[in-house]
Amino acid sequence: MTSPTEPLHVRWLGRVPYGQMLAVQESLFRHGTANHLLLLEHPHVFTHGPRADLSTNVLVDPAHVGAELVGVNRGGDVTYHGPGQLVGYPILSLPPKHGGRSGPADTVAYVSNVEQLVIDALAELGVATAGRLAGYPGVWVDVGGDNPRKICAIGVRVSRGRTMHGFALNVTTDMRYLRDYIIPCGIADRPVTSLAEEGVTASLAEVVDVIATLAARRWGSGGERQDVAWHVRPDDLSAFSRGEGPGSVVRTSDDHGVHAEPRFDRPVGESVRLLGRLATAGVTDSVALTNRKPEWLRPKVQHGPEVLKLKRIVRDLQLVTVCEEAGCPNLSDCWADGTATFMVLGERCTRACGFCLVDTRKPLAPESDEPARVAEAIARMNLAHAVLTMVARDDLADGGMAHVAACVAAIRERCPTTRIETLISDAKGDIAALAELFDARPDVLNHNVETVPRLQRAVRPSAGYARSLSVLAGAKARDLTVKSGLVVGMGETVAEVDGVLVDLASLGVQIVTIGQYLRPTSHHLPVERWVEPAEFDRWKSFGESLGIGHVEASPLTRSSYHARQSAEAVDVRVG
Repeated sequence: MTSPTEPLHVRWLGRVPYGQMLAVQESLFRHGTANHLLLLEHPHVFTHGPRADLSTNVLVDPAHVGAELVGVNRGGDVTYHGPGQLVGYPILSLPPKHGGRSGPADTVAYVSNVEQLVIDALAELGVATAGRLAGYPGVWVDVGGDNPRKICAIGVRVSRGRTMHGFALNVTTDMRYLRDYIIPCGIADRPVTSLAEEGVTASLAEVVDVIATLAARRWGSGGERQDVAWHVRPDDLSAFSRGEGPGSVVRTSDDHGVHAEPRFDRPVGESVRLLGRLATAGVTDSVALTNRKPEWLRPKVQHGPEVLKLKRIVRDLQLVTVCEEAGCPNLSDCWADGTATFMVLGERCTRACGFCLVDTRKPLAPESDEPARVAEAIARMNLAHAVLTMVARDDLADGGMAHVAACVAAIRERCPTTRIETLISDAKGDIAALAELFDARPDVLNHNVETVPRLQRAVRPSAGYARSLSVLAGAKARDLTVKSGLVVGMGETVAEVDGVLVDLASLGVQIVTIGQYLRPTSHHLPVERWVEPAEFDRWKSFGESLGIGHVEASPLTRSSYHARQSAEAVDVRVG
């Protein structure tokens, strides 16, 4: 491989189901040009290439040992991924084999390159006997000795100079899955091992550090690395409690309009768990509740007769708009422009994200006539662009996706010229559930990553960065126009936001929104800083330079702000 001139974007993503990560890989493989290294664990899964001999090499029913069986488009026979095993997926652009600007990449040389990365890492970790075994792929220990043992499996795909899949290094792996349940890689006469069995006590985090450092030298002009939270128990995916009640808010008015501000004349209900997760993520500073917002965060709100008329229509049809529910400062601007955002599936959410004001009491059953009422409201309001957002409905088997799809169908029938955007939850990454909505083909599919990887656990503890990327990747695979967004000012760095924009651009996301976080109540995440308008301008320029079709970035930007103009900027047509 030639000397790289771009940084390698390294992501530690935690424990991610195989199907979700496969969707992300495929999207980076097809749409990206940046070089990524995705590092993670999988829950128990057996994977196999198209030529695998499953009848011989799979020894048990995978379901009986708590594992999936997944076929993938890569070389090799059956192998295993699971907890305690470091999986690495390099998504790289390789140079042509014989130089020049075009031609196939050297796949053999690339496989050797991946092997060498692992060999070098093992040497740093104290395994001096690691190397290649003639006639057998992967990385082995005790090469040249009496009992060579395989410690790392390798299976890659290279097409049009782009790579996917990669390596699986056993660190503290439960070796029963490789010895008793399958014949790994179809090699029956060679044993397998792990770092732990070789007497190396390195943690997974230590192994990741070594691999990330060496890979950044090998495949990048340095590394840009971001990690999701390390210290998360697999059974601890709970949200935090915000304390007694939803927090307190006071409404004030001035020449700029009506504002909702956190109250601070009573004890602040900040959750110990919330603050602890922030501190774990490295966020300890915040803007005092008593500090006034900068002038650029105090919008002029003017509810003219047309806006008041639309409010009456919404009330008459007993609908909820997130514009009103979230106290959006852009309501009058958007409604006067022919855009509104309806919140379907009720106004009670099954999650408690740290930045969100939505009610978290037990939700009610979906209303079967809601799709028709939403469509009627859009017709009466004569909207050019309608956004459907939703609360997270983890209480429903499909996360509410069929209901949102029914709303899309009803709007299409009643208002065929209205562009429809759906801003959705992640449905817990359920591919089949998400497909129900993807099949309805909204004109824009929006799902927000919300924040940078490091802050995911603190900001939205029941979600995850990799899962959100998989939702976006799945929508992109269905050839939908894909949109995502972030709120900033919660403790992220500028470089971290830049890295997220690289990730979104590499997935093929066409529209991104970035806005300032405003604390809804004293029980919510504190504001770490006010982000200057010039920084938003820079992110817009940077994101669009990466190939994102439109970046809407300003202090008061919200997910649906200028939604119509954003869709038109990337030439989204109705239907």
